[in-house]
Amino acid sequence: MKRFFVSIFFLSITLIPSSAAAFSIGDSQIFNVESTFDLTQRDQLTASLKKTTNQAYFYFDNAWWSQLRSEQQIQVTNSLNNLGEEFDGKIYPVLTQAFGDVWNPGIDKDTRITILFHPMKEASGGYFNSADEYTKAQIPKSNEREMLYLNANQATSPLLRAFLAHEFQHLISFNQKERLKGVTEDVWLNEARSEYAATLLGYDSPYEGSNLERRVRNFLDKPYDSLTEWKNQSADYGVTNLFIQYLVDHYGVDVLKESMFSSKTGIDSLNEVLKKLGFTESFSEIFTNWTVASFVNDCNLDVRYCYLNESLRSFRIVPQANFLPPVTQTSLSVVNTTKEWSGNWYKFFGAKGNLTLEFNGNSATASFKIPYLLEGKDGKTNVDFMSLDGLSRGRLTVKDFDKNYFTLIIIPSLRGKSSNFSSLEPTVQFSWTASAGENVGTPSENPAEIEALLNKIAELKQEIARLQQLLSGLKPTPSFSCSSFPLNLYYGLTGSPEVRCLQEFLKSRGEGIYPEKLVTGSYLSLTVQAVKRYQAQKGIVPTGYFGPKTRAAANLDISK
Repeated sequence: MKRFFVSIFFLSITLIPSSAAAFSIGDSQIFNVESTFDLTQRDQLTASLKKTTNQAYFYFDNAWWSQLRSEQQIQVTNSLNNLGEEFDGKIYPVLTQAFGDVWNPGIDKDTRITILFHPMKEASGGYFNSADEYTKAQIPKSNEREMLYLNANQATSPLLRAFLAHEFQHLISFNQKERLKGVTEDVWLNEARSEYAATLLGYDSPYEGSNLERRVRNFLDKPYDSLTEWKNQSADYGVTNLFIQYLVDHYGVDVLKESMFSSKTGIDSLNEVLKKLGFTESFSEIFTNWTVASFVNDCNLDVRYCYLNESLRSFRIVPQANFLPPVTQTSLSVVNTTKEWSGNWYKFFGAKGNLTLEFNGNSATASFKIPYLLEGKDGKTNVDFMSLDGLSRGRLTVKDFDKNYFTLIIIPSLRGKSSNFSSLEPTVQFSWTASAGENVGTPSENPAEIEALLNKIAELKQEIARLQQLLSGLKPTPSFSCSSFPLNLYYGLTGSPEVRCLQEFLKSRGEGIYPEKLVTGSYLSLTVQAVKRYQAQKGIVPTGYFGPKTRAAANLDISK
């Protein structure tokens, strides 16, 4: 399910909104909405107030409501009454206690938040738009309310409570991080808290039909998806949910709570809080343990290598299988790519004699970690880690593999980068070669060969030392430059440095192109409109998509 929120740096400006108005059931209001998510692509609609509780106003799109049959309106009304009670009695108090308060009274000087139901695309459950937390003078399309949006077509869904809890956490996060701390939370961690909200509130039990069950399916469809690269796809929600289940089960919900109150963001905030709470493990160690737990999931082997959530006790990743025929000599090589904080699971079986695995990370800068598991014929599973050299290369030999073991599993992952993640992270290539046979991996007993090999190793070490000395004198270069636009950019990207560059460029073209001048890294409606104006100026069909023709025009303008 796709949910979007706008990330905008908090502006240190004193806001003086008008006093809260009194609203009555049946009152109609005009609201701005995100056209890309509205089912009929509207950017504005009229909605009527259907219910008021101590904590919220509930509005429904008039056009959607009017097309319901009377019995459907009764069903929606009953669902709304239940939701209102649940929000006031459980969602609001539990989540504010866990993650902190919303801005109250906020920009509208009203203690209640506004929840607007309007029909959205099928994959959407709802969204939060932080533009509503600013005045119209700052963002003309702001609704100037603490506000959430839910899909009207899900108004009677059993998942409705989970959708509301998810979006409400985003409203809390805006206040705690952007407004009070002046920082923008990493998208993946913001979504992780929202995903865990349903579990915290007890909505993932029973498991069948729950949000957690959906996320398990999303994860198993694409388990190698990066935790930190956020494209707002179902796989992103899957990996985020499963990881946060493991993290909270082992380290407590206070890790999420305290990291919310930190002035740091993302991985850095979690490392700070883990240390503060007295844990010795770092985020990178926890991530690696999680990748092992996602395969073996056995508390008897080690409590670090299992899920503690009862609903996930039978959960296991199915690794990519690699069969080596049990013949005298056999070999298999694979080249693959991965991204930071992505799990990769490979199983090897069928080999005869000694099994040797050679891993090549192809880089002195890539920070690979490779746990491996040997599933023995004695019923025991052993977990260990491959030793890698300075170029991320390693070699593992298992003697008499066919006599002692059923399978070898390796789980390589990159775990170096800790901040400034975007929706389009670079890929890193790696390769492995698995060889099996009676003499594979057997060390040479020829003294001359051994001496030659040792001499070669010594030469390589000297060369590495020389290169490291040269590198130490070089100044670091920025990971991304705004001197050109090499990539296509499109609606929905968030936390993207490339989008920030685009917004800086559009801002430089004058108020006629980008009057809002917001540099957020999020490619939403304001950026789409600015791109359309620029395209019209350049004689390009104004689609709002920053594709090859528009990039070429922009790159030409930059070069002038």
